[in-house]
Amino acid sequence: MIAHHKAKGMRPGQRRPAKELCSECGLCDTYYIHYVRDSCAFITQQIESLEASVHGRSRDLEQDRELYFGVHQEMVAAQKMEPIAGAQWTGIVSSIAIAMLEQGWVEGVVCVQSQPGDCLAPRPVIARTRDEILAARVNKPTLSPNLSVLEEVVASGMKRLLVIGVGCQIQALRAVQDKLGLEKLYVLGTPCVDNVTRAGLQKFLETTSRSPQTVVHYEFMQDFMVHFRHADGSEERVPFFGLNTKELKEVFAPSCMSCFDYVNGLADLVVGYMGAPFGWQWIVVRNDTGRDMLELVQDQLRVQPVSEMGDRRAAVQQGIAAYDQAVTLPMWLAWLVGFVVQKIGPKGLEYGRFSIDSHFVRNFLYLQRHHPQKVLSQVPKFAAKIVSQYRLPKV
Repeated sequence: MIAHHKAKGMRPGQRRPAKELCSECGLCDTYYIHYVRDSCAFITQQIESLEASVHGRSRDLEQDRELYFGVHQEMVAAQKMEPIAGAQWTGIVSSIAIAMLEQGWVEGVVCVQSQPGDCLAPRPVIARTRDEILAARVNKPTLSPNLSVLEEVVASGMKRLLVIGVGCQIQALRAVQDKLGLEKLYVLGTPCVDNVTRAGLQKFLETTSRSPQTVVHYEFMQDFMVHFRHADGSEERVPFFGLNTKELKEVFAPSCMSCFDYVNGLADLVVGYMGAPFGWQWIVVRNDTGRDMLELVQDQLRVQPVSEMGDRRAAVQQGIAAYDQAVTLPMWLAWLVGFVVQKIGPKGLEYGRFSIDSHFVRNFLYLQRHHPQKVLSQVPKFAAKIVSQYRLPKV
């Protein structure tokens, strides 16, 4: 039994097979490191073939919404009618996990609580109660070894499991899921971009927030602001255009600078914010399993159709040079630009495309400059098509 192969993963401090591109997903901390060459998103990029095995087909590159947002049956914007206290937004992810556990769909939920004494440091767990799920509410904006609990899953004898995770974790999970002895795996994904190590997070907070020591969570939001929430309940906003790009260019993890699965294309169901109006969550149903998961909480949600407005292309093109040159506006001007962009800039799904375009171009250039040998194998066809819309600086 695989469960008896404890401690067959890598020792702390040992160099990972993906080397500097390792996203610390946790797979290499387990017996399943034996499959890392074929499962790691940064060694063997296989999102398109895995889409076909998970959803029954790969995304249609001629259909704009699928090109950008992946295989899906439906996209909506939603809020919980009765938000969960202390949740990062209204608590849709936690509500789905609780419903699946309490209605017997699953025996456990892989999610991320905080390390004792540090609310921003991740601690992956297998939650078996409502309270354990609620203890994991609020995103942890750091690299998290979620898959490090896979051996514990197998040893427990669980047959039905929900995993909540981000793209790199889910790609590795999908590649090894048939080896876990599960009868049913459910995957609830969140969009993910620009994670950091805990040390990198500290630098970001100290560079950006007025009170870095009291931040309990933050998010880059579709109003072109970074929203910080502090321990006393107060909120702080900082315009994207005022970030200290020169200081922050080296903060984000190399894995995140090499990733093209922003929208978590291999999850059954995705809950985030990037394609929804401000204050709402964007929900993507990718397959029948995802539809079943959403229907469990449908009566708890206020729902509206997704929408889109504006044109992101000029802003993305201008942003390429600004990022390359590490341009930082004076804060008064950053606020002014932010105000104007909020009024006339891209919204809804077009904001989602703006964010995807900006990050895909940045990441493509990063690979060209730092890992040119990996460009052909690491950049999926859909990402290459998106990047091809823009004029790129010479490398």
